[in-house]
Amino acid sequence: MKTSRTGFGRYLQIAGDFAARRPALAFASVLLSGLLMGAGLSAAENVQLRAQLRQQQAELEATRRGAQRELNALAARLGELQAEANRLNALGERLTRIGQLQDGEFDFERPVGVGGAGPVRDISRRELEQGMARLDAQFGASGEQLSVLEALLFNRQLDMNAVPSRAPISDSYVTSGFGGRADPFGGGTQFHKGIDFEADVGDPVLAVADGVVSFAGARAGYGNVIEVDHGNGYVTRYAHNSRLTRRVGDLVRAGQEVAKAGSTGRSTGAHVHFEVWENGRVVDPRKFLSQQSPLRR
Repeated sequence: MKTSRTGFGRYLQIAGDFAARRPALAFASVLLSGLLMGAGLSAAENVQLRAQLRQQQAELEATRRGAQRELNALAARLGELQAEANRLNALGERLTRIGQLQDGEFDFERPVGVGGAGPVRDISRRELEQGMARLDAQFGASGEQLSVLEALLFNRQLDMNAVPSRAPISDSYVTSGFGGRADPFGGGTQFHKGIDFEADVGDPVLAVADGVVSFAGARAGYGNVIEVDHGNGYVTRYAHNSRLTRRVGDLVRAGQEVAKAGSTGRSTGAHVHFEVWENGRVVDPRKFLSQQSPLRR
């Protein structure tokens, strides 16, 4: 220990002598040592700051990814609600047509007017999710109600389509009405069970409503006859045809051809004899010729 102290003292003496002889060079040496020590400390601090920056960047990236996942989830939910809104709009437009509502009575493309007083504040994520959940529930309830209404209107439309509501031939006129008339053969009177329409041989005879062909063949006095059962108590008969174009069991829609006009049976010339039977009783077809179903109010 004594030897070490002696050596350190000798080093200080030499340094002191050097400083006495070369004061400027000694000062520069001390300054350089201080700078080197300061540079060492700055480098350590720089390494520490870089490490802290990398950690903060990693945390920021993790936060950004989490926020993006939440945005993606909300966007997906928003897409589902938009699809449901489009479905309800399409359903509403279809119901408007089925229900024969006036144009413009329900405009599903026009935004609904809304309003309200302030103040306004930022909405929280929880509030947004709760609002979207309530909207989803409202869409679900509205969709169920509209689906029930659509089924009811569709059934009503089917009923209307199955009621005679048009003439059995296009661009024609009545040549003989329903009820008592003079018999065109040999005089006297008779009860005419239908209405006669002017026609040329081969003109298309049209079904006046949806139904199923229940008879296709010859009947005494009627010639070639086709009958359509509309399933709601109504049966229509088309007589004196030159040719039948439908067979028993065929489904026909209103306005479709069922026969070709002619003059078969007890007839004085080409025409279409049209009858309407309601619950087994022949009725005057005139009330069905207005192109408007009697079920429509």
